[in-house]
Amino acid sequence: MEEKDLVKKAKNGDQHSLSLLLQQNYSILFHYVLKITMNRSTAEDLVQETMLKCIQKIGLYEGKSKFSSWLISIASHLYIDQFRRKKTEQKYQEREQESRNLKWKAVFINEEWNEVLDTVSLLNEETRIPLILKHYYGYTYDEIGKMLNIPAGTVKSRVHTGLRFIRKELGESEGEFRLSK
Repeated sequence: MEEKDLVKKAKNGDQHSLSLLLQQNYSILFHYVLKITMNRSTAEDLVQETMLKCIQKIGLYEGKSKFSSWLISIASHLYIDQFRRKKTEQKYQEREQESRNLKWKAVFINEEWNEVLDTVSLLNEETRIPLILKHYYGYTYDEIGKMLNIPAGTVKSRVHTGLRFIRKELGESEGEFRLSK
């Protein structure tokens, strides 16, 4: 049976046709994914996830390209999303580790380290830097804007976002707090 006939039947709910399509394209997909992941276990997981996504979304396949190309496209998007999540998670873990190291060093040399600084360490750099410059060092929004080469309004927005996050994390109301020097 030709690919387009299998696709047509699969889109109409024929499980056997869908199964044949996936079997026929498994090898192509697996070898592609193995090459992009460079890890057999990751490749196997990603192929399974791709197949599952294909089963769920078979109705969206338009037939403008080969079925294997569509599977490769799905796998590529899943891999990129997975890579982004891992990268974000890794950045968070690195930031958390650095925060623990700084806290340990502060305690070791008898510097103050409080819960607010723990929470500040969870912010991304875009928000954390203006917040620290404003509330730790006392710079104005204009001064911070010039330092970071961004508009003062952007600085104010980022500081506000950071403060809102910290208050939420610490369960505080609108009361003002000051980062210790």
